Amino acid sequence: MNKYCLYFLLLITTSLAAQQKGYQYPFQNPDLDTEKRIDNLLSLMTLDEKINALSTDPSVPRLGVKGTGHVEGLHGLALGGPGEWGGKNREPLPTTTFPQAYGLGETWDTGLLQKIAAVEALETRFAYQYYNRGGLVVRAPNADLARDPRWGRTEESYGEDAFFNGTMTVAFVKGLQGDNDKYWQTASLMKHFLANSNEDGRTYTSSDFDERLWREYYSVPFRMGVIEGGSRAYMAAYNKVNGIPAMVHPMLKDITVNEWGQNGIICTDGGAFRLLLSDHKYYEDKFLGAAAAVKAGINQFLDEFTEAVYGAISNGYLTEKEIDEVLKGDYRIMIKLGMLDATGNNPYATIGIDKDAKDPWLSESHKQLALEATRKSIVLLKNDPAKQLLPLNKNNIKRIAVIGQYAEDVYLDWYSGTPPYKVSPLQGIKNKVGNDIEVIYAKNNADGKAAKIAAEADVVIVIASNHPYCDAGWADCPVPSNGKEAVDRQAITLEQEDLIKVVYQSNPNTVIVLQSSFPYAINWTQENVPAIVHITHNSQETGNGLADVLFGDYNPAGRLTQTWVKDITDLPPLLDYNIRNGRTYMYFKGEPLYAFGYGLSYTSFAYKSIETGSNTLSKNKELEVKVTVSNNGKRDGEEVVQLYVKHLNSKVERPIKELKAFKRVPLKAGETKTVTLTVRAKDLEYWNTAKQRFELEPEDIELQIGGSSDAIALTKQISIKK
Repeated sequence: MNKYCLYFLLLITTSLAAQQKGYQYPFQNPDLDTEKRIDNLLSLMTLDEKINALSTDPSVPRLGVKGTGHVEGLHGLALGGPGEWGGKNREPLPTTTFPQAYGLGETWDTGLLQKIAAVEALETRFAYQYYNRGGLVVRAPNADLARDPRWGRTEESYGEDAFFNGTMTVAFVKGLQGDNDKYWQTASLMKHFLANSNEDGRTYTSSDFDERLWREYYSVPFRMGVIEGGSRAYMAAYNKVNGIPAMVHPMLKDITVNEWGQNGIICTDGGAFRLLLSDHKYYEDKFLGAAAAVKAGINQFLDEFTEAVYGAISNGYLTEKEIDEVLKGDYRIMIKLGMLDATGNNPYATIGIDKDAKDPWLSESHKQLALEATRKSIVLLKNDPAKQLLPLNKNNIKRIAVIGQYAEDVYLDWYSGTPPYKVSPLQGIKNKVGNDIEVIYAKNNADGKAAKIAAEADVVIVIASNHPYCDAGWADCPVPSNGKEAVDRQAITLEQEDLIKVVYQSNPNTVIVLQSSFPYAINWTQENVPAIVHITHNSQETGNGLADVLFGDYNPAGRLTQTWVKDITDLPPLLDYNIRNGRTYMYFKGEPLYAFGYGLSYTSFAYKSIETGSNTLSKNKELEVKVTVSNNGKRDGEEVVQLYVKHLNSKVERPIKELKAFKRVPLKAGETKTVTLTVRAKDLEYWNTAKQRFELEPEDIELQIGGSSDAIALTKQISIKK
């Protein structure tokens, strides 16, 4: 009996067994092996159905298969907002809206991030199963690296450090997918693979760098997201990588699939397929382009592709078997989401099925989580010790002047949903002081109003800000320092700094709230104004969280996740992807305005001692590092304990220092704690290009402990053994 007869005999036997259990087809049986279910489903599908399934909706109505599509979710489920993600001309569905991803990064709190993603996943399931809105594949997190502050989409990234972004990515993936052994609450689709951090020219430019940077920097958050987080979906980027468009690059299959075990969805970015011809000019016709995309591993197209795929088949460029191979990834995800199963054993399938269920975004717990995230995201950049203006003391204030055109609203970005409510900075301050303190407001200094009310107030709060989507057309940002998707920033100076100067001249008791999606070179403000805080956009609780920090009801502990340079000339050319040329804290040799990991507190912390269980670390092992930290101040607070590694005698070029562990730790006033951090040997490996593998180099390294990359308090030398 030949192999084909055996296959059909097995198919018939499996089909009979399925029918005996009450299933029409074997693929409907949740107890059957996943790969056998998928093989059976594909064997029943027509070529037309397979080609249709290469969209973001792998449904097969004839066979009763209902697939699920995508939703956006960088900082909360988006079914509305400026991008009209809920559908054009369709009523937005309100959802809990958290700070921008850049702000979530500044919390340095993986536990919080996982909770936020879990709330988003719950609301996604509810919207899908109660309102029949959206989908269960969530396009989040953004695992890209913010290597340059001019990048227009900096707001979508957690920061500039590969290990940090990877750690936060893992937390968000786990929160989205849940902890059930068999099913996922939602599927995490990371974006954008790979090295996608310039907007101007992104549809045709090439991100060029060597193999070590590919392995040790740009791909790290994605690798961690797949291997440690469990994500099985990602979006290929628009740009080329070393001359090859990302969506047809061999790296998709050769590395993410064959090395990392990524076996689910690999989709294009929106409109990326046509760009292969129109912008990249990489193929002679769309038939060749479609064949190349599928052969590379693409199994979901985000623009029109059907004619091209049919043409690829008819021209002999692509086979049905090759389509089958990639479609398996789509259905692995559908099975993990429970789309092919009855609802009985899937705990997530019951969310929102009660007709009297209440919208979860209206729950107090979701509102409180948004408030917690907002508070934790705020970074205290300056609080002049001589003046100690912050926190503000309500007992000493009769009148507050709030100034700034962005103070009256919560401005949403392109990937935001529509929150159920919004608390603006102005409203949050009013909520905090009640009727006991007069709050006066001016948008700007028209007719000298800002200067006048500043002079009349006991304290001034200036809200200086960018507009998250520039309040302009798709590829237009009239203000040079603004940026967004499709537009990089042309300046990093703050245009509103002249307003700050005028206000400060009228009243030196001035607090600057820099509400921004990216760093600014606020040199004059840092030198002169006594108090500065940083907060990002979007949170529905922006005003309340900000007021809690300004008035001392919450002690800020956010930390920066990017190097804030003093001048645009401190940056290499935007398209220089070789970060060794002075980019990020790992290679920047100048003096930053604010360093990576920087942030102040209303209390003070002291690092007392560092201990390790061993003075050596070997391959595949971990080293526990115990750090004793004290809160020496009079206020409860939180310290972000950061561990960096410096390679002392490596034979290959290494960064100046690299973050390899961190923990946000609460400490009561006067309290001392021993904090345990873990250094993993695998995180110290470098990519040996000659041997084509990661390798742990025998060498000496210095462990550096402190509250910022430029505030190292303790060091200890250990040896690395093979």
